Amino acid sequence: MRIYISVDMEGLSGVVSWSQVEVQGGEEYRRSCRLLAAEVNAAASGALAAGATAILVNDAHNHMRNLWGEALLPRVQLISGSAKGLGMMEGIDRTFQAAFFLGYHARAGSPGILAHTCNETILSCRINGQEMGETGLNALVAGYYGVPVAFLSGDNIVAVEAKKLLGNLEIVIVKEARGSQAARCLAPAVAREKIKAAAGRAVKNVTSYKPLKPPRPAVLEVEFKETGQAEMARLVPGSRRRSPRVVVYEHNDYLNVYRAFRAMAGLAKHSP
Repeated sequence: MRIYISVDMEGLSGVVSWSQVEVQGGEEYRRSCRLLAAEVNAAASGALAAGATAILVNDAHNHMRNLWGEALLPRVQLISGSAKGLGMMEGIDRTFQAAFFLGYHARAGSPGILAHTCNETILSCRINGQEMGETGLNALVAGYYGVPVAFLSGDNIVAVEAKKLLGNLEIVIVKEARGSQAARCLAPAVAREKIKAAAGRAVKNVTSYKPLKPPRPAVLEVEFKETGQAEMARLVPGSRRRSPRVVVYEHNDYLNVYRAFRAMAGLAKHSP
């Protein structure tokens, strides 16, 4: 049984500040990298003990070089670095029986810890009218390949977001949001124990989870904070502006929509 793990950082236990997830944070950031490796190993350990035969981890945070292979279990393979064609979901394909989302955060505009969707330029994102954050956008990529999301860890806000969108899956709440940069956190060791146990259950019950199938056609609507950001995003071929700050893209193939979203977000960061 092959398990795919997409890992972010904002949803780790003990992480509450931007300085903890950015290289400029120095020792705070390096501590978060150690916490990330420990949570990845906990998930992998639980999955392997329950019968998984292969684990592929995709480093999906920021520059995507937050994990070191030597810090991971020997049976874990790592995708590191950027830019990658599918970004946070690079490496996913039909050979996997389940996807895990570890260290995930809530969508932009929610009351979650360090909540955002892709980057600071985006106010909201919708697929066929349904608001989605990274959890939903990435789950649809997994669903494109027929892979269900069986596990997610993060704060209590992303937990509600995932449950509403995906229904049946293992969720580990490692912290409770008390503000955008404040949380009541589990001790990292306790978080790892819960992650290991939940990963094991996810593998044992893998046939009970259903993929989130992308719609055809898929209509992407992205609302940006500034009109200049929307102007840059509009440079994506096939996109159009619905209003000064909203850019729309439609396609029958969801992977094209996902790539268009990533391109829009990247272009928007370079607005004048």
